Amino acid sequence: MRRSPAVVVAAVLVALVTGCSAPGADTSSVAPPWPRPTDLAHRADEAGLENVWGERLAEHVHTHLTITDGDTPVVVPGDIGHAKSQRFAAQLHTHDTSGILHVESPTRRTFTLGQFFDEWGVSLGPAHVGGLRGELTVWVDGKRFFGNPRSIELTNRREIGLAVTTIGEVPHRPTPFDWPPQYR
Repeated sequence: MRRSPAVVVAAVLVALVTGCSAPGADTSSVAPPWPRPTDLAHRADEAGLENVWGERLAEHVHTHLTITDGDTPVVVPGDIGHAKSQRFAAQLHTHDTSGILHVESPTRRTFTLGQFFDEWGVSLGPAHVGGLRGELTVWVDGKRFFGNPRSIELTNRREIGLAVTTIGEVPHRPTPFDWPPQYR
């Protein structure tokens, strides 16, 4: 069976786009709200993270994440990768629903937004966040970002905005985050 060049090109493009999203094997692709995972060690392992509870830190940075479905904010749950009662703190975690992602590691290395979403158990790729479908617009520190959002490095006081809109709807850049005094 002979295929037209347009069909072959379309198939290659689909393979490239879906292949570069590379979310974790058991991430959610349903609509929000997305709860915090309860299987902390497994989720951390899926993200290439480990429990560093009580270890001396060489790196301690904070990144803010804003997600919107159209104009509706999506809550980033507290205690993703963290549980005081279990004495568990992955190198990348949240404490509350502020959207602040904490990187606390005994070694300096690069942590990415893709790792956080793998740990959360929510699928993230160049064209989607979980089960939200439409157009994904990404901002990093107030500027449009055109790469794969999974690759965004988590650095100190970085602000990441993910906006999923219906096709043709104009996305709104998130307002700058008002960092609490302890993070300034």
